[in-house]
Amino acid sequence: MKEKPAPRKKAKPLGKPAAAAQSDTKPKLLSGGNPQIPKGDGDAPVRDYIAAMPGWKHDVGLSIDRLVAKNVPGVQRAVRWNTPFYGVKGKGWFLAFHCMTKYVKVTLFRGTSLDPVPPETSKVEGVRYLHIHEGEPIDEKQFADWIRQAAALPGELCF
Repeated sequence: MKEKPAPRKKAKPLGKPAAAAQSDTKPKLLSGGNPQIPKGDGDAPVRDYIAAMPGWKHDVGLSIDRLVAKNVPGVQRAVRWNTPFYGVKGKGWFLAFHCMTKYVKVTLFRGTSLDPVPPETSKVEGVRYLHIHEGEPIDEKQFADWIRQAAALPGELCF
């Protein structure tokens, strides 16, 4: 008799940062305003990263997290190399983002497999990027479609 797989938990967008509750010290901002957040698994490190994103980039981080949580039930979060990562257990990471000086760079690890292919190229085979600039609205419908497609593919850097 086959066992029925457990239902996937629905992911929730992140709430208040854990660091805010624990201390008033702010993370150091690295080049491009990228927050220096210790490596960690789970919602708390990603929440801390987004809370430390400067200015308009903070709102972009919240939007990315909200869209991923809405479109990938049970999404796994972590911070690696001062970058939030999103993945599916057993498949690996499918998306990450990082603060640059003039934009937030969203990395889609299997981006060349998406339809349509995201606009920014990479030197890394298979990877594509989406650059989100200040005042530039995110095409939420297209981005959500890329998120769903990417989450369904085998990911990178399995956890």
